[in-house]
Parts: sequence; C-alpha cells; structure tokens
Amino acid sequence: MWKNKGLLLVLIILGFAFTKSPSGQLPEGFVYVKDHIPDLDVELRYYTDHNFVGMPINGYHSNKLILTLDATEALKQVQDALRYQNLCLKVYDGYRPQRAVDHFVSWAKDLGDTINKHEFYPEVEKQSLFSEGYIASKSGHSRGSTIDLTITDGSTGEPLDMGGAYDFFGEQSWLDYTHISEVQQKNRDVLQTVMLEHNFRNYPKEWWHFTLRWEPFPDTYFDFPIE
Repeated sequence: MWKNKGLLLVLIILGFAFTKSPSGQLPEGFVYVKDHIPDLDVELRYYTDHNFVGMPINGYHSNKLILTLDATEALKQVQDALRYQNLCLKVYDGYRPQRAVDHFVSWAKDLGDTINKHEFYPEVEKQSLFSEGYIASKSGHSRGSTIDLTITDGSTGEPLDMGGAYDFFGEQSWLDYTHISEVQQKNRDVLQTVMLEHNFRNYPKEWWHFTLRWEPFPDTYFDFPIE
C-alpha cells in the first residue's frame, strides 16, 4: 500500500512539473492583465480583421491583453478611479509583438492595398502614413507599457463618444482637434485626466494612446506572440 502511495505521489509531482501556467510563459515582468483586473473589457482589434490592415495581425493569436506588471498596476488604479463615476475601461491594444509592427510596415509599403482606406485613413495618402507619424518601424507597444483604450458607460458597456473612432488616421484623432461637441470634448478630457493622474502620458495624434511614465523596459522591443 505504501508503495502505491509513493508511486501516486511521484505521478502528482510529475504532473505539476509538466503543466505550464499561462502566465509562466511570459517574460519576467509581464502579466496577463485580466488576472489582475478581471472586469476589464478587452477587444484586441489586431486579433480581428476590424483594423486598418483588414486582417488579423502577425503575433496576435489570442484576445489576451498583456502588459508589464508596472503598467498593469497603474491601469488597475485607473479602472478603480473610474468605477466611482460608473465608468469603465475598454482596451483595444496593449503589448504588441515586433512581428506585428513589421506586418504594419510591410502593409504600408504596399500602396495598392487600400481596402480599408475609407474607414481608417480617408484623407491621408497611404504613402504619407510614415511621414505623418501613423506608421513606424518601432512601436512603444512592443516595450509592453503602452496601451490603446477608451472609456465605456458602466451601465450599458457602450463606449463614450470621443468624437472620433479608434485607429482613425487624421486630425480628428488629435488631442488639439476642436471640431467636436462639448460632450465629446468632455469625454476626451475625462480619459486624458484619469490616465495622466496615474502616470500615463499621451500621444498628441491619438486620443486613445498612452505610455506609462518610467516604463520598466524603455529600450527593449519584445517579439513574443500573444497567446
């Protein structure tokens, strides 16, 4: 009987040894954000075909938001602050593998592929996407502490009207764009204020884009896939 128990114990230990935890597959310092913010609404657009390229992007194998632990802890404070106003966060992108950025660059160089121009960049010529700062060969997202997001109504789950769509390439997305309503401007101000209060700095040409101040990997561009 003791021999059988010993064998059972060995099998249990081996079972744990060969079972991989999802979070254990990430580089040190990175986490799955919903393990820390379970009620966060995540819709990774580059995991879908609803994006400016028109197809799922290389490296996005799952709708799982990954960030550095530092960025995640700051984001949790943002979500907690918004709850008091019956508001929540909705995230469109976080950590982005370098291979995804390479996919964007390859797409941008193919001037004949303009399938989603009408929705995402109607007033910008595709050959100008690099020079105008909408596409680059390196992205802060690949460092793991940059995030694209908006605010939703806590009762309905619907995104607030920000006076412009996510990933729209044009002046309508700029923070200093003035041709929006008072309500739209107020919604933008709420997002900018709460993010800045928790040490996220914005990008002037994208109302949805923020990077954690004092990010832990300021010079490292990661390429592990999202899965």
